[in-house]
Amino acid sequence: MPFILDTDTAQDDCVAILLGLFDPHADFRAITMVAGNVGFEQQIKNAHMTLSVAGKLGEVPVFAGCSQPMLQPWVSAEDVHGDGSGGLSMDFTGCEVEQEHAVDALLRITAESPGEVSIVAIGPLTNIATAVVKDRSFVKNVKSLYIMGGSNNGRGNITPVAEFNFYVDPEAAQIVFDAGFADIVVMPWDPVTFNDATLPRPAYNEMTSAGTPIATFFKAMCDTTLDFDEAAGIGGSTHPDSMTLATLLHPELIQQAGHYRVDVQPGNGLTRGYASMAWDTFKKEPNARVIEKADREGFFALLDGLLRTHTTPSRDVAGL
Repeated sequence: MPFILDTDTAQDDCVAILLGLFDPHADFRAITMVAGNVGFEQQIKNAHMTLSVAGKLGEVPVFAGCSQPMLQPWVSAEDVHGDGSGGLSMDFTGCEVEQEHAVDALLRITAESPGEVSIVAIGPLTNIATAVVKDRSFVKNVKSLYIMGGSNNGRGNITPVAEFNFYVDPEAAQIVFDAGFADIVVMPWDPVTFNDATLPRPAYNEMTSAGTPIATFFKAMCDTTLDFDEAAGIGGSTHPDSMTLATLLHPELIQQAGHYRVDVQPGNGLTRGYASMAWDTFKKEPNARVIEKADREGFFALLDGLLRTHTTPSRDVAGL
């Protein structure tokens, strides 16, 4: 399945990259970077480091995209993720992004194979919205758009009502949901992440003891976020980004979904980034399919298999 991963690489975004590299169903065309979790340059380093741990440095092109949201000041999640890599580092000499801007790469790759390439957007939607505005044919060229964002009329994770990705760039999110994509699939924070994409600590400890470079890297990346999550009352390590990609590659993981009209509150008020998801009772034209339940055990089995994958890192990573 050909896809582009649009990401603000930290913690579970790195896991999504690894899944895209090793899942036999994946045809990983590009990584496009968008402002989100941590500092933009750190995100780029995290992407290259992840490729290196996989032994695939240089095999998937990395494109730098929008380094600020459309209208809002950038907000980070460094209080949750730290630097997003567990403080790991390596020699980044020669690890350059492509010259082409990520938005132009999104437009070009989808136009070269119209209707064949999906986009998995696991950060704020700034790059996707900018591509919509720059070239309206983009919407028709994209096969499907999988989005990690929002909550299905539930609680947020950066404010009581807003999930981080939509909060960072709510104007971009609304542009995307208004654009007319033929197939938008949304992986929400609440309830699916809580119920089906949160790895309890006992399972986390068992999986991360596999002894592979990927398992050690996974633990280093995710420990900080796991500590934060548990302090916030969340029962384990959260993995909505990798589950979003997993549902594209393995549609059977989606056990229940509904068609909704999704709108995102713009601006800087109390409800900034709130995702209104209206079901059929409200007689609104649906613009997205929202996942309501996913195969928790099937997803964990994918993660376990990934962490047991043996690799020879392209470069030494300090701390592994």
